[in-house]
Amino acid sequence: MVILSTETVYKGKIFDVRIDEIREGSIDYKREIVAHKGSAVIVPVFADMTVAFVRQYRHPAGKYLLEIPAGGLNEDEDPKEGAARELEEEIGVTAGNIEKLSEFYVSPGFLTEKMFLFMATGLTETQQSLEEDELLSIERITFAEAFSKIKSGGIEDAKTIIGLMLAGAKLEFKFDWL
Repeated sequence: MVILSTETVYKGKIFDVRIDEIREGSIDYKREIVAHKGSAVIVPVFADMTVAFVRQYRHPAGKYLLEIPAGGLNEDEDPKEGAARELEEEIGVTAGNIEKLSEFYVSPGFLTEKMFLFMATGLTETQQSLEEDELLSIERITFAEAFSKIKSGGIEDAKTIIGLMLAGAKLEFKFDWL
């Protein structure tokens, strides 16, 4: 595989869009690529084994979604540091322990974004520091309630489902509905 050319057609605050021309063997083709710096995703687990979620309006989905905290990484930011930053900004807590659970591509057919997934424990309340356009509320529920919401369609966000499944397995919760 050889990249023959790259043309940036849009530069934005969160992502850029480019068109790459690629040669693979004897075939030339073009791909539209959404270039994103990556994201930190955190499952915040409190001592009482509840998880903190944010509920916010997601315009592309056209509704409010229940999600674990996440946010875009700054240029050259370490994903673990980004996770700690997003945890305090969105939930208003710091973590005594942040453990990496996984990393994965969101939609590798057109998007470069890689999400770095962490579980945060040993939480201490501080203060939220939301950006002006971050309009969200915090909800804390148990893993059992969260798994029930996944099964019933009350949690539809993929990163949240992946995060809960991996954190739940790490903490040895039983997934009796799988």
